[in-house]
Amino acid sequence: MLNWMISRIVLAVALSMLACFGRAAEPLKIGMVAPLTGPQAETGPYQIQGAKLAVEEINKAGGLLGRPIELVVEDDQATNPGVVLAFSKLGGDKDIPAFIGPVFSTQIHAIAPDIQRIGKPVMIGGTDPQLTHMGNPWLFRFRPNDTYSARVIADYGVNTLRKKKWAIVYSTEAFGTNGMKNLVEALKGLGVEPALVQGYTKNSQDFTPVAFAVKQSGADVMGTYMIVGPDQAIFARQLRQLGINIAWVGSPTTVATTVLKLAGPALYGSYAVSDFAADSSPAAKEFAAKYEATYKSAPDFQGAWTYDAVHVLALAIDNAKSLEPQKIREAILSVKDYPGVEGTYNFDQNGDGLHGYNIVKNDNGKIAFIKHIDFNE
Repeated sequence: MLNWMISRIVLAVALSMLACFGRAAEPLKIGMVAPLTGPQAETGPYQIQGAKLAVEEINKAGGLLGRPIELVVEDDQATNPGVVLAFSKLGGDKDIPAFIGPVFSTQIHAIAPDIQRIGKPVMIGGTDPQLTHMGNPWLFRFRPNDTYSARVIADYGVNTLRKKKWAIVYSTEAFGTNGMKNLVEALKGLGVEPALVQGYTKNSQDFTPVAFAVKQSGADVMGTYMIVGPDQAIFARQLRQLGINIAWVGSPTTVATTVLKLAGPALYGSYAVSDFAADSSPAAKEFAAKYEATYKSAPDFQGAWTYDAVHVLALAIDNAKSLEPQKIREAILSVKDYPGVEGTYNFDQNGDGLHGYNIVKNDNGKIAFIKHIDFNE
């Protein structure tokens, strides 16, 4: 009788341990929205590839809290209705503790109420400064915001290139409009009043009127905030066709991999602010080599920010030793001096992790790193 009872107890303990190990081996899900279809579907694969590369590295090192990470991706169609639907699907999964959100600011605004309602951390790539200043404690930005990009564009154009007659061209959605306003303000701080401030509707097919406006302004330098890759490529080609070859300092889209392929020589000689530059740090250089070896393509900021987002999120969860949203949030905000591929992360209480940009130049198709500018305030 005693032996039988002991056998039952041993069996019960063994089954309990197996259940625990089985649970431990279940994947730890991270939700992600990205454009797989729609008007900017070309950016989706880069974002997903960057995130997957980070997931693979973490899993090879033993996973997170003893569990392998599983990336669960939903197509946001690069539209506001699409991202609301995609995030709703992910948000309904109680086993997902955190998310990789959109790179487009308008989409983040669209899902911000749902993010606040769900109450779980969302890593974002949108650069509209307002995103982390509207009282939503669950947004964590993995790219520098556009107050920094505007200051770097203005400073480099005025103080390094020595150009004072500016044309500003921008897309009239949230990203472009906020970038334009910040650039106008930054130039005024340097004593410069733009000769031209010209908006356009994204996904345009003909930029001839915009190019003519730039030519007629007499500007000797141009600053641009253009969100759609094909827009930038078409505009660049039409500028050159009209013989306009003024200095150009653009937002990060100017050096996006897809834009470089589409525009070709039309963008040679242009400058850009870029949160990712392969030669900006040892971490960036190592990431670029891994990414190219894995995907046979050069990386850009689209894959760089998601790679950093997954790694920092994993670090925060590991430090918190918990999947409780508030503990993860506190752990992310505690990240200091983390050497990411986009830069060194020091999260402030608003959820902004980066506070500067790289200046790069398109040197006959090769992106050359010039310098990094960080802001302490």
